[in-house]
Amino acid sequence: MLKKISLALVLISFLAVSAVPTMVSAQAGAPESCTITHEEVADLEGIDCPSSGECRFDDTDYDCGMCCLMNSIYTITDWIFIILVAFAAIMVLFGAFTLLTAGGAPEKVTSGRNYIIYAAIGLAVGLFAKAIPALVRVIMGV
Repeated sequence: MLKKISLALVLISFLAVSAVPTMVSAQAGAPESCTITHEEVADLEGIDCPSSGECRFDDTDYDCGMCCLMNSIYTITDWIFIILVAFAAIMVLFGAFTLLTAGGAPEKVTSGRNYIIYAAIGLAVGLFAKAIPALVRVIMGV
């Protein structure tokens, strides 16, 4: 009974924490501009973006919708890459520590080797995350 109550409380807390910011941002209305933070966005062919700074949606000189979308994609993939590289580094260190302290135990050697293999897979996924903006550009014809 206590497990069900605690699970329900955790679920309600998670829903409240995730739903409240969404409801608050929905009340604020649509944004009028975005800030371009990546220089790569300005170099895109086919769309006209400012090199940096604010891009207003009512500005007729720039394609701000596409610029802001590409800027968001670059930001998200940068964060994914940083998190995965940091996690992979920790996993390599943990795998190396496991190998060093294995003392000849085959299950610990296998476990340490698996940590390092999983870290390599994580790095490959991180590199794929850096390729996502290029894939989006190809798909959108930019």
